[in-house]
Amino acid sequence: MRIKEAIEKFKQGEFLLVYDSDFRERETDLVISAEFVEPIHVRFMRKYGGGLICLAISRDIADTIGLKYMVDIYEKTCDPLLKELIPKDLPYDEKSSFSISINYRGTFTGISDIDRAMTIKNFALMCKKNPSRMAFVKNFRSPGHVPILIASKNLVLDRMGHTELSITLARLSNLVEVVTVCEMIGNDFKSLSKEEAKKFAKDHNLIFIEGKEILNAFKRVVTFQKSNYEFKKKV
Repeated sequence: MRIKEAIEKFKQGEFLLVYDSDFRERETDLVISAEFVEPIHVRFMRKYGGGLICLAISRDIADTIGLKYMVDIYEKTCDPLLKELIPKDLPYDEKSSFSISINYRGTFTGISDIDRAMTIKNFALMCKKNPSRMAFVKNFRSPGHVPILIASKNLVLDRMGHTELSITLARLSNLVEVVTVCEMIGNDFKSLSKEEAKKFAKDHNLIFIEGKEILNAFKRVVTFQKSNYEFKKKV
């Protein structure tokens, strides 16, 4: 099955091309586990992706270090302008997954390939070793050049965005649930078409995978875990 091959490549720190759905954004993202990111990967995303280079994280990690969705931050502000800016008219979703943006404190401006890779990798390593509010504020500052996206609690069972799809891949791969994602933009100034994304994957020896394949794999795992839990209860 292609999902098994995709997970193996993901575990090895390779890029995957992940397409969400014909019924959603109809976008393909370059996706890579954040703990493997080096400057060359940021350059690849910048050159061949073209969209925002973001850090997707699980809700558990966000809760542990105290991160909130940006829309929730706006809701609690006293500034009426920020409240009016809350995106309640998204054509493809009910809620944005964006949180704050960060830079690692060891960076210079934060935007270079070296600086963004440093921010991404150090955030992933922090989450892998000791995710805490204290560790977060000690090592990172905001605003920065790496936007953070927070996944829904039940991942693709709740929402089929690239944030959830990428974190589901991390969970299926038993990797830290911090993933770097970047939308792919075509030469027509629009999101890269599915056909062009498939060709790009073939030309660069990468795996193209659709959201429904990730969803089905996750459902199988959840069903197995539930059945195993019920069996142990009976025993």
